[in-house]
Amino acid sequence: MISPLDYAIWILGSALELGVICCALRTRSFVRFFPLNFYMLITVVSDITRFVILKQYGYTSHNYIYFYYYSDALLTICLFFALMGLYSQVFKEMGAEIYVRLGAILVLVLTSAVCFAMVRNSRHLLLTKFAIQLSQNLYFVGAVLTYVLWGAVKKLRETRTRLIQFTLALGVYFSAFAAGYALSVLYPHSVYSSVATYAMGLWLPLAWGYTFLKVPENARLATARVAAGAR
Repeated sequence: MISPLDYAIWILGSALELGVICCALRTRSFVRFFPLNFYMLITVVSDITRFVILKQYGYTSHNYIYFYYYSDALLTICLFFALMGLYSQVFKEMGAEIYVRLGAILVLVLTSAVCFAMVRNSRHLLLTKFAIQLSQNLYFVGAVLTYVLWGAVKKLRETRTRLIQFTLALGVYFSAFAAGYALSVLYPHSVYSSVATYAMGLWLPLAWGYTFLKVPENARLATARVAAGAR
């Protein structure tokens, strides 16, 4: 049964996600950070569709359960490519964008192959279990790759404030969700994983929306501050 609090968080999350797109359009940053904005757009569409299916078929219906897990896998893939978009921004001046894209596709294919190998013996609900496993594994992969990106940001003395804040926000998001998945496996009935899911669902659009709205495109951090973070 969905509580009024769940509905409130659902509505607030969708509003924040839509707000990110509006802030990006207002600051003329939609195309420059298209992977991030595309992820938010798909998230809004997914949230609305989930709500419609929920109201029509119910929380425990197969329609809702299937759509939830399949859409979650799609959103995780979109978020993974949003992370790769930040990689492209960092390595753009080095002319390594094509390698970043090829690497992203390779990582996604390898992760998918591992997930399929883990669930291939499940004759029942093979596609659903694959979608669940893919989402979980991509969150762990995303968390590791975000830390790698942050290391590259410090190593290359990257000073673009927007890029740094997008990376940090995504690092917190991936890490929290990966920890939430781990908790759900260790403690299936724990409320902490649900709380983390709700909190992070609001955190990312709030952090990205603030960055688009309050951090100018040409804002730069002092080189000394970036160097200090590297130590």
